Amino acid sequence: MADPIPSLSISAEKICFVVMKAREFDVKDVDTSFGDDGYHPVDDRMIEVLEDRPDDPVEQELVAFIEAVSEDEQVDLVTLTWLGRGDGTLADWDDLRAEAARVHNKRTASYLLGEPLLADYLEEALAAFGRSCEEFEKDHL
Repeated sequence: MADPIPSLSISAEKICFVVMKAREFDVKDVDTSFGDDGYHPVDDRMIEVLEDRPDDPVEQELVAFIEAVSEDEQVDLVTLTWLGRGDGTLADWDDLRAEAARVHNKRTASYLLGEPLLADYLEEALAAFGRSCEEFEKDHL
């Protein structure tokens, strides 16, 4: 008999929101502004929205969202990230989650945003649970 699928503290919708925002965050390019150089958004076709800047609203929104979810949900996000990057399988869920809970701190958002393939890892982990973000993305894009 197959092992039962572990239950999550975080909803698939919340995971998919993080996936969607992480993808937006990951496509950012290097900030090319050098102070007041006569830059005008209209003249430059709003190219700055694609640049990674310290006041990036996508990053701010993602950080605020992660910080607003419960500690259990944050632990699940970290565990899902580890699962998705191949640090274990669903059979290892309890051990992975226990380790994520053990190392949990107030820097979960920073840690997750430091994972260059965060969206891919979360989607891979969701697939292990038999879920996907396809429907969520259809409704939110």
